[in-house]
Amino acid sequence: MATTDPPPPAASWRPGCADGCPSVAAPPRPAGPPTRVRVPRIGVDSGLTVLGLDRAGVLVPPTDFDTAGWYGGGPAPGDTGPAVLAGHLDSRRGPAVFARLDELRPGDRVEVWRGGRWLSFRVTGSLRTRKDRFPTAVVYGPTPGPELRLVTCGGDFDRRRGHYRDNVVVFAVADG
Repeated sequence: MATTDPPPPAASWRPGCADGCPSVAAPPRPAGPPTRVRVPRIGVDSGLTVLGLDRAGVLVPPTDFDTAGWYGGGPAPGDTGPAVLAGHLDSRRGPAVFARLDELRPGDRVEVWRGGRWLSFRVTGSLRTRKDRFPTAVVYGPTPGPELRLVTCGGDFDRRRGHYRDNVVVFAVADG
């Protein structure tokens, strides 16, 4: 006696659904600006201010050394594209909000509060670059999905100019 296999289930079929199930919608995109960032590995838990550009087109850092900021002229965390978060390395009083940013490694988690929920990102890498060679296209250029760029100062301090010579940039992609 020959046996035949049953036909494959319909594309919308899910286990436990006799007549197919309605498609499951993706969670709605978060609304509003991001208001908080957490980076557990380096002990960051900070509110976020909205940042802009100066007349030369350079990102203006947060005024509070203990608070990170989000560049409001670009994508918000959770939207397609690179959301840029920036914070100071230190102040005259000591370490600032992103003092340990250069300690992040691939796989570390970054969380951003937006639209009433935590959005999770996973670090994929980092770089340190001279400020006069800042990779603007790499940091601000289009991405296929939601990503984060965390930026602070690094390298040697130039006492004559009163600034660090380098930037540290950490790259992260949305989880899930």
